[in-house]
Amino acid sequence: MKEEIKAYNNVLELIGNTPLIKINKVTEGLKGNFYAKVEAFNPGHSTKDRIALYIIEEAEKRGILKPGDTIIETTSGNTGFSVAMVSIIKGYDCVLAVSSKSSKDKIDMLRAMGAKVYVCPANVSADDPRSYYSVAKRLHEETKGSVYINQYFNDLNVDAHYTTTGPELWEQTNGKITHLIACSGTGGTISGTARFLKEKNPNIKILGVDAYGSVLKKYHETREFDSEEIYPYRIEGLGKNLIPTATDFDVIDKFIKVNDEDSAHAARHIAKTEGLFVGYTSGATLQAARQYDEAGEFDENSNVVLIFPDHGSRYMSKVFSDDWMNEQGFFDSVNLEEAQKIEFIK
Repeated sequence: MKEEIKAYNNVLELIGNTPLIKINKVTEGLKGNFYAKVEAFNPGHSTKDRIALYIIEEAEKRGILKPGDTIIETTSGNTGFSVAMVSIIKGYDCVLAVSSKSSKDKIDMLRAMGAKVYVCPANVSADDPRSYYSVAKRLHEETKGSVYINQYFNDLNVDAHYTTTGPELWEQTNGKITHLIACSGTGGTISGTARFLKEKNPNIKILGVDAYGSVLKKYHETREFDSEEIYPYRIEGLGKNLIPTATDFDVIDKFIKVNDEDSAHAARHIAKTEGLFVGYTSGATLQAARQYDEAGEFDENSNVVLIFPDHGSRYMSKVFSDDWMNEQGFFDSVNLEEAQKIEFIK
């Protein structure tokens, strides 16, 4: 009897079931055991593959998406790449409104995947007609046969992680997870994962990561939107200048804010010490773990899972560029000299 060829039908079958990897070096000196859920192992190299596939397939099941339709979305880069990838396999056109904060690497990749890309100014209010939220809405209104995914206000964003990321983590940790640390942008990853884990064990602590310049932490603590909290920052895909309905603040125990510089150095530290080439928000997540530890959040028996959302290749022109780091003032003279040192063979 002939054996069948063992192959996936297409790239979409590789989405999910990403590995949980013990972190051994970058958390030295911290209390507890630390593990990374490395979402860069998705075929689109980020956690956004999960929501792109889930939302599009749900739209198909409900008859919202039909052959030949156009999918429109706002993105800082990762969701756009994932939507473009799914659109290619399923035969949809893809139009993306992208924040100007997104790295050139991300924008180039979106275009390489066949998406039509509109780059919109990052440092404007959400209701400004130039914002990527407003541009996406306008494109949806103007494009016949289009569907706007709208990840910030789509409950399916949360459901995607409730049905995949949460169960995966519970199984991978054999139910022994005590803390989850995750960045919040749209809020889908942290909310969906937390909702599942809290149903399994209400004592699991859900620790959010926010950026200085974002409104999420204060809103979580006061339920008040404070525009005075908003100012420009560099981290892509972390924090917000609005309150996404995809964020379930009730399942998040607390937030901590991290700054651009510490997060950038943390991402580089992960690559150089753990061999994991992960992105800017992964650095932010590690930095948050360090700050939570300093605040006494963990003990020796803690099993802490950090979600590393994407791959480092999307930040070659930013975090992993010595020139960019220097331009931001993230290197002092000693660090810059060390970073640019070249060893010649004698």
